[in-house]
Amino acid sequence: MSTGRAQREKVRIHIRWMIRRDMAEVLATELASFEYAWTEEDFLRCLRQRNCIGMVAETDDHVIGFMIYELHRNKLHILNFAVHPDMRRTGIGRQMLQKLVNKLSTHRRQRISLAVRERNLDAQIFFSRHEFKATRVLRHYYEDSGEDAFQMEFQVADEYGDDGAAPVNRIAQYEEN
Repeated sequence: MSTGRAQREKVRIHIRWMIRRDMAEVLATELASFEYAWTEEDFLRCLRQRNCIGMVAETDDHVIGFMIYELHRNKLHILNFAVHPDMRRTGIGRQMLQKLVNKLSTHRRQRISLAVRERNLDAQIFFSRHEFKATRVLRHYYEDSGEDAFQMEFQVADEYGDDGAAPVNRIAQYEEN
């Protein structure tokens, strides 16, 4: 590992609830991260909902990543998640995701779901490395481009080590027959 990489791996971050004054830095990360970026109004409309939560990762009083998710009865659903491109591959995304996984339990919310653009290979690899499984294809999911998405899910293991109900894999079903 190079010295620069080793130093970046040690980035100390603080993860906290998103507040209104974070919006400028959140928007900067959003615009630097996505071709079809959310607007400030998109963020505000979402965060006004009772079941919608925003959190940020900051270092040296600068927001360098964010996550927006919804609370549902038995799951958490990630709506938007990004780390500023200058700070990627430093463990920030992993730490933010781990904070969300820690909110799960076998008795209440047992899984995390999200949709990932078909062309967003980096996100697919990131979530796969963190035990998310692609469970289905969402055809023409994105209104802005008509692009398909992959629904990805993380399932908490129960007390006995089982993953609960495994996602349906249509290809595996055909292989079994």
